[in-house]
Amino acid sequence: MLATLILTLAVCNTPAQVQFYGIDCGGGVLNSLRDLPHVGSVVTRTDERRITRTIMEMNEILTRREAFFAEHGIDSMGTYRRRRAAGEFADEPHGDVFFVIDGWGTIRQDYADLVGPIVQLVQRGLNYGLHVVVASPRWADFHTGVRDLMGTRFELRMGDPVDSLVHMRAAQTVPRVPGRGITETKHHLLTGLPRADGEADPVSLSTGMTELIDRVRAAWTGPSAPPVRTLPPLLRAHELPGSEISESGVLRVPMGLESRRMQPFWHDFGVTPHMLVVGDTETGKTTLLRHITNAIRSHYGPTTARVVLADQRRQLYDAVPKEMQLGYAVSGENVKEMMAAAAQAMKARLPGPDITPDRIRKRDWWTGPELFILIDDFEMVSGSGPNPLTPLLPMLGQGAEIGLHVVLVHAAGGFSRASSDPVIRSLIDSNTPSIMLSCPPSEGMLFGNVRARTMPPGRALWISRRDPVEVQLAIAEGTED
Repeated sequence: MLATLILTLAVCNTPAQVQFYGIDCGGGVLNSLRDLPHVGSVVTRTDERRITRTIMEMNEILTRREAFFAEHGIDSMGTYRRRRAAGEFADEPHGDVFFVIDGWGTIRQDYADLVGPIVQLVQRGLNYGLHVVVASPRWADFHTGVRDLMGTRFELRMGDPVDSLVHMRAAQTVPRVPGRGITETKHHLLTGLPRADGEADPVSLSTGMTELIDRVRAAWTGPSAPPVRTLPPLLRAHELPGSEISESGVLRVPMGLESRRMQPFWHDFGVTPHMLVVGDTETGKTTLLRHITNAIRSHYGPTTARVVLADQRRQLYDAVPKEMQLGYAVSGENVKEMMAAAAQAMKARLPGPDITPDRIRKRDWWTGPELFILIDDFEMVSGSGPNPLTPLLPMLGQGAEIGLHVVLVHAAGGFSRASSDPVIRSLIDSNTPSIMLSCPPSEGMLFGNVRARTMPPGRALWISRRDPVEVQLAIAEGTED
């Protein structure tokens, strides 16, 4: 029935007028329609990342369309269709968008956290031409709130007539024939087969569908439905906008692409002065640090920024020019000495009681370079003794005001225990943005309710004040090989 709906709309409308995006948790029928030019994408049950990305894309289409309607004075979807048919909005790639889910029960069971965003689409989407079509073996799979939002409902033959939402006795009269069912007015219905070759044989249905899809493709020479955008497996730094000095006068670095809007996401050291990075070996932690050092080198000199590097593996030996290095530590003892000296220097920058709020923003009561403290493999530096960053603890909360920036990189193993350390706990409690690269699931919850998960190298979760969002980090220039 879903295939018949999609193919009927495809025959009567161009791919510029209607587009379909599907999640196939059923028998693969939706997946067989992926070559239709009207179909942007179809994802199967096992591809969790693409399922999440598809739902994000639908929400992004809806959010963008709400703003678009308000900006252009469009009062309804009918007005949008008429104006678009008249030649307006030529740059808008989407017409009526159909989000089709075959197997709602599977989504509820396996992806319970995605049900909420889908319900939001059902509640808000219809007025903006985003239609949600769902199929499931049982009405009980839909809770009342979802079921009541569905304006059009069809009931095919039920496994048990007692489960009928229309009428139990009427459901008992439905023949045990595929395609038969009852409407909400208790009338019997028979669905059509998704084919147009004159054959009524369900055995050769796939052949008939393929033939119809080929005819539709041959008849359309324009662009197909826009696909769901996905994060690239590799992202090089030169593919992103360049780093810059923000309005606050401090470095702002594009870290990679985020999966919600498929746009670059930035870390502004003037707003959030510190960063936490956690990941397993060979997942991209050191490459991320080099990406940051490249940005520091391109915007600062020895008089405007100094860098302290703790690098026991010596992988960042040439990352910062010698004249910009305030220190390069390869052992825990070296780090302790440097942190004590840095704390003494930063203590002099702490604002006194005479500093007014406007001066806090201007940062005009002290002079000197920004101080970046970059610590790779923190678990090796800290050892079993006290945290070498402890002298900096009183200054961390005011890092943006005094020009102190800490980027702390920790291995996945043991981070749960390390997070109870006062310094790391202070960073987490102050909403320091965190990047969680691939971590063994056995590590459990690493940041609040965010569970460790396995991801490809360079893929990470960006964890800030909002919900975690999946990102693809950039490969630093000079490390592409």
